[in-house]
Amino acid sequence: MIFESHAHYDDEAFDGDREQILKSFGEKGIGYVVNVAASLETVRTTQELMKKWDFVYGALGVHPSETQGLNEEKFTWLAEQLKTPKTVAVGEIGLDYYWDKEEEIRTRQKECFARQLAMAKQSGLPVIIHSRDAAKDTRDVMAAQRAGELRGVIHCFSYTKETAREFLEWDYYFGIGGVITFKNAKKLREAVEYIPMEKILLETDSPYLAPEPYRGKRNSSLYLPYIVQAVAQIKGLSGEEVIDRTCRNAKELFGIRENGGIREA
Repeated sequence: MIFESHAHYDDEAFDGDREQILKSFGEKGIGYVVNVAASLETVRTTQELMKKWDFVYGALGVHPSETQGLNEEKFTWLAEQLKTPKTVAVGEIGLDYYWDKEEEIRTRQKECFARQLAMAKQSGLPVIIHSRDAAKDTRDVMAAQRAGELRGVIHCFSYTKETAREFLEWDYYFGIGGVITFKNAKKLREAVEYIPMEKILLETDSPYLAPEPYRGKRNSSLYLPYIVQAVAQIKGLSGEEVIDRTCRNAKELFGIRENGGIREA
């Protein structure tokens, strides 16, 4: 079964057919989904999906672009939510400098990133790291927080194989999504060729970043086979080998047993 390690099915893009899409996953070979929160509001909606669907697990955290309103009371609330059954990670957390250019905002992002890394360490959960145009600062914050003591995945990895080497020093995983199918994804293909197969996870970031031939349209986990095909071609493996290995990788990272239960941190 395919393991979808990063999606946002509580997004409004699925308001019209969410139930229909999620119901179709079993017959399409998609056995596990991690729905990933990006704000305090989506922590709540992710919890609702986890409760309703047996195969949906949750990552709870605040995306760097949503950190400006966080305060001590909200951090305390978020830490408490990590005890929710079927919570398998703290995420997505990290740094995003693509939109936010002001130093004050970037400083706040780094503070909130560090705080949530500490929260993950306390809870024993792995982390899902968002890093866009911020490779050095991401590494610096993680190093200061001794992130090598944590398990985690670099979501939507888009840096070079040299940067991949740095994260591999901490034994982190790499989320590979639709971008791998883009014609201009040469450096990512080189990175995927370099990254060991046992450190790769499949993801879509649905509803964003749909693969070719659906680029620019709403994404969903139903398009994961395109990512499987691309990774298989790069690695010289069959699609089934990619599906099997990445599913085992995700279960190991997120602590999910064969019966669907969660290994205690």
